[in-house]
Amino acid sequence: MTRGSPRGDDETGLDALEATLGHRFTDRAHLRLALTHISSITGLQGSKARVRSYQRLEFLGDHVLGLVVSDMLYRAYPQAEEGELSRRLADLVCEDACADVARAMGLGPHLRLGSGEDRTGGRERPAILADVAEAVLAAVYLDAGFPAAEATVERFWRPRLATPGSSARDPKTALQEWAQGRGLPPPHYRLVERSGPDHNPEFRIAVEVPGHAPVEATGSSKQNAQKSAAAAFLEQVAE
Repeated sequence: MTRGSPRGDDETGLDALEATLGHRFTDRAHLRLALTHISSITGLQGSKARVRSYQRLEFLGDHVLGLVVSDMLYRAYPQAEEGELSRRLADLVCEDACADVARAMGLGPHLRLGSGEDRTGGRERPAILADVAEAVLAAVYLDAGFPAAEATVERFWRPRLATPGSSARDPKTALQEWAQGRGLPPPHYRLVERSGPDHNPEFRIAVEVPGHAPVEATGSSKQNAQKSAAAAFLEQVAE
């Protein structure tokens, strides 16, 4: 049995989500499963509960994502050696990158969470968002095959490929170099909010560069939140 629900009307919300994803599901059961966190499962325990959540889809989506991004990198950087391709791949499929994609997809409001997870900020938790992004990719794959999944990766991950600092460099380093190249002071990172329990905190960080609007992001540590904020800032100025 599943408890908890997305915010707002389910069908209307899924219509909007499908429009953002650029994919209309033949069977929305795949999509609903991809949005179901284990905390929303009641009456079942252990492996029986896990298979009713997005965890199996996350496993599949992780491998679909790795294959598509590897192919993307192989074609985009014909002179790159294996080590560089591996570093770029790790950067594009890491938790921070996938959580950013989940935000771009607008997945947070659609998550099916238990009340406790919802109250403690699960809809914005990077680890959950990253897992759900991969699960949604797997849902697209199961619904319409590899070409549809590949198109989803192209839609949401390729822009990161072209973003300054999204390859082998740390986004904080890339942002500092971007600011220096324009004669601006170093970026300033400001803690906006700390939430969640001590064993699973979440930090909201704003990065500020003179002449530009602050950009905020969250992370499970200050360092991760700063990296996400820097990456988001670079994506914004690259648009």
